[in-house]
Amino acid sequence: MWIRMIFMCFCGLVAGGAIAAGTFAFVMIIGVVPRLIGKCHKAVGTMCFENCIILGAVIGCVWSLFPQIRIPLGYPMIILFGLSAGIFVGCIALALAEILDTFPILFRRMHIKRGLFWIVLSVALGKMCGSFYFFLGR
Repeated sequence: MWIRMIFMCFCGLVAGGAIAAGTFAFVMIIGVVPRLIGKCHKAVGTMCFENCIILGAVIGCVWSLFPQIRIPLGYPMIILFGLSAGIFVGCIALALAEILDTFPILFRRMHIKRGLFWIVLSVALGKMCGSFYFFLGR
């Protein structure tokens, strides 16, 4: 019985580690972290950025494995977490679209030369409004 539980724990840790490694490799390959560091002009704090991402992943794993853990930080922390998570997911989505050359191909095929900033901004605002509608409209 104990050997089976130890084996299951080992399999779970290995599978979780493989998935986490794949996820972080994907994030690094599409260039989200280097781009964020470059935009912040904080090359000195590269290790801090990477450590914060790893810490966020570990905390997210702990919270998903043990949902009974409650941290009473209140609504300001929930707002900060939601804003940070939304910005990060948006950065990943835009970095992936940029890597796949989605926007340049679309703009070239539609013969759009001016107003690219407004198009990208309207896409981002539409996504934000759709998210608000989904989460607050229930």
